[in-house]
Amino acid sequence: QVQLVESGGGLVQAGGSLRLSCAASGRTFSSYAVGWFRQAPGKEREFVAAINWNRDTYYTDSTKGRFTISRDNAKNTVYLQMNSLKPEDTSVYYCAALQGTLYSSNYDSSSKYPYWGQGTQVTVSS
Repeated sequence: QVQLVESGGGLVQAGGSLRLSCAASGRTFSSYAVGWFRQAPGKEREFVAAINWNRDTYYTDSTKGRFTISRDNAKNTVYLQMNSLKPEDTSVYYCAALQGTLYSSNYDSSSKYPYWGQGTQVTVSS
């Protein structure tokens, strides 16, 4: 089992950058795949990016080229570098994890991830 804690959210102007962190407990974190999801008020939770244990990455079209997901297994941490932020990126951002491998058929499905953090707010002002 793993516990996840997000940090790094905040208020930023459009065009700015933020780096979110997802710190995990547990000694087998390197065998986990980790995803980032976001949920804006009144909207469904949506996939943002994910990284496999082998560092394969997946992105949604709206964040590809602006966001970069990476991991540091020595620190049990996954990062989401967010550049060129837009007001529509405003959401609560959650990291989620599963022990195993993500595939092209399931990486963006929130139901596949059993472990979730509490979320961190990102607000982008225009």
